[in-house]
Amino acid sequence: MMSKISNLQCLLLCAGVLFLLSFSHKKACVNSNLPTAKLIFINTVKGNKIVLNDSIYTNPFNETYSISKLRYYITNVSLQGKDNIFKEQNSYHLIDQSEDETQSITFSLQSGIYSSVNFLLGVDSLHNVSGAQTYDLDPAKDMFWTWNSGYVMAKMEGNSPDSKLVNHKFEFHIGGFSGPYNVLKEIRLSFPDKQISFNNGKSYTIIINADINTWWQHSHDIKISEDANVTSPGINAKNISDNYANMFHIEKVMR
Repeated sequence: MMSKISNLQCLLLCAGVLFLLSFSHKKACVNSNLPTAKLIFINTVKGNKIVLNDSIYTNPFNETYSISKLRYYITNVSLQGKDNIFKEQNSYHLIDQSEDETQSITFSLQSGIYSSVNFLLGVDSLHNVSGAQTYDLDPAKDMFWTWNSGYVMAKMEGNSPDSKLVNHKFEFHIGGFSGPYNVLKEIRLSFPDKQISFNNGKSYTIIINADINTWWQHSHDIKISEDANVTSPGINAKNISDNYANMFHIEKVMR
């Protein structure tokens, strides 16, 4: 009888300890004092925030156009300093101009001094060949071709009177993750203040401007009148990716 009581008491004691440990763990997570960083992506043309379907823009070749769809992948996000680097885990984000909630990325990080935000514009080669995936990498997001061609890294669609396509449409679906037509771009954006100390308990908002007019001209001239349809890997997709790799800059950091 005493043995049974002792066993019962032991079980109850263990259960109580586990409960207290579980509670203290949840409390620690809730009261985390790490710095928080929020990246906000603002897509613009000539300083004006993009409005889908309604606004008319002019590219460097005096071609007018409107945008009906704009999406691109921001992945492998990190902050880097002289002596340290922070890498976001499971860092795969689809920025979609039609959904405001997708245009910001928030995470906690280790305190320290950082000088730049870094990310991959596109989806790394491994995840292009890893089978069906979920969340922002879900093929249902309409940003995936086939297991051979992989993800569409960036997509812009719209209309322009200079397009020779039906209904004056233009379609740029930019992809390709290997070989000479690899469109993946490593982006490094330095902070305007050179170095920023991210301190425990503080929140930092990093405003990143993306100038969509760079799609047309930076390293290469891309004219709607000459090629309004780029929807497979190749030299044209590579040229456009060379251009849009220059679209980002940090506008300001709020703390």
